[in-house]
Amino acid sequence: MSKIPACPQCTLENTYIDGDNHVCADCGHEWPTVVSASADDDAEAVIKDANGNVLADGDAVVLIKDLKVKGSSTTLKQGTKVKSIRLVGGDHEVDCKMEAGNFMLKACYLKKV
Repeated sequence: MSKIPACPQCTLENTYIDGDNHVCADCGHEWPTVVSASADDDAEAVIKDANGNVLADGDAVVLIKDLKVKGSSTTLKQGTKVKSIRLVGGDHEVDCKMEAGNFMLKACYLKKV
C-alpha cells in the first residue's frame, strides 16, 4: 500500500512524488509534499532586543553601537533614539525612520526604551 495521497483535485490515486511536490498523472495537478508554515506561525516569531526584551510595532528603541551605513559615509551614532519602529521579517527585523533616512536594522543592535 502506497503512502502517497490521492489527488485533491480529481481524487484519483495515480500520483507520484517529483522533487518537493506530489503530481497527479491523470489531471496534472501538483501540490507540495510538505505543508508550508501558515501566516499565524510567522506572527508568532518573537523579536528581541540586545537585552532580551520583546519588541513590538510602535516601540521606541536606542542604538547600542555606532553603525556604519553600507554604501554611504553616514554613521548612525550610539545612543540615537528611534521612535515608532515597525517589525518585519528577514535578516534585518526592524524598519525605522531616522533623521538620516529610512533604515532596516538588526534587533541585536537595539535596546528598548
